[in-house]
Amino acid sequence: MNMVEDDLRIAGMSVSFTLIFDKPTDPFMRSMVKACEAAIHAYVSRDVEVEIKTKSLQAPRPELPDLLPGVRNIIAVSSGKGGVGKSTVAANLAVALAAMGHRVGLLDCDIFGPSVPKMFRMEDARPYSENVDGRDLIVPAEQYGVKVLSIGFFVSPEQATLWRGGMACNALKQLIGDAHWGDLDYFILDTPPGTSDIHLTLVQTLPITGAVIVSTPQQVALADARKGINMYQNEKVAVPILGLVENMAWFTPAQHPDERYYLFGREGVRQLAEEMNVPLLAQIPVVEDICEQGDSGAPAALDAASPTGIAFRQLAARVVTATDRRNAEQEATKIVAVK
Repeated sequence: MNMVEDDLRIAGMSVSFTLIFDKPTDPFMRSMVKACEAAIHAYVSRDVEVEIKTKSLQAPRPELPDLLPGVRNIIAVSSGKGGVGKSTVAANLAVALAAMGHRVGLLDCDIFGPSVPKMFRMEDARPYSENVDGRDLIVPAEQYGVKVLSIGFFVSPEQATLWRGGMACNALKQLIGDAHWGDLDYFILDTPPGTSDIHLTLVQTLPITGAVIVSTPQQVALADARKGINMYQNEKVAVPILGLVENMAWFTPAQHPDERYYLFGREGVRQLAEEMNVPLLAQIPVVEDICEQGDSGAPAALDAASPTGIAFRQLAARVVTATDRRNAEQEATKIVAVK
């Protein structure tokens, strides 16, 4: 199989050689090394001292924290619980930032429930790879001026992703470090709900500039939003909170655009923002077309004249302002040390 380098050395009861792999991230690398050691001990002698090195034909993945040198700002869009519209906010924030002229990437970090492909009308997208500086990198798909990657591009939408946490985290690392993101002003992370292995992997892999927390006004959602804020403000994580977004703040009928009905409570996220001393970035209303546009793959932010389009573009402008202020007043975020 041409996997043994031409450096085989045998000296008495010691042997050393190098195994060659296509990629430095080959999942069978460790097991192959163990199998070679076991074969020598089984067919030669258990007393043989074995030294096996490894090399790859591709250039290695850049070391942390320089994994994405062309990315200026990394924004995590998070929520304490599911169902509050976090992915809708992340998708529309990315589209609105791109409409402002920024270079934007969006990574769907929800390995078990990816929704970004549908929101961007990209369910049939199948990204390809290209060789960049000696590495085979995934080329993100592009839609509405946003570079997009999701595990949903690589698995069947009808099948559940039955992976353990370690497998999901490794897949996420590949979408981050083995993709050709290039130069970006804003890299938006659509994180899964709650606090999980995925969130730990993100803060251990990327120096996240800041987090945007999404919640609805109801008390159950606000309680979980507090946990999300606490996760990022933990002294070991220390990711600044750029602000909160109140999604589904009120319902406005299409026939009566001036009317507001507070279905899930009123001003709950504003009160939480004041309590936690963080900005309220936006209040996004519920209108009939926001669901229809999400399902059809045309984010509401594309329509700059609609109520939700206006709200999302205001959100994008405030995220830019909050990010600039954060960068001017605070040190760059450090990745969390792996222990």
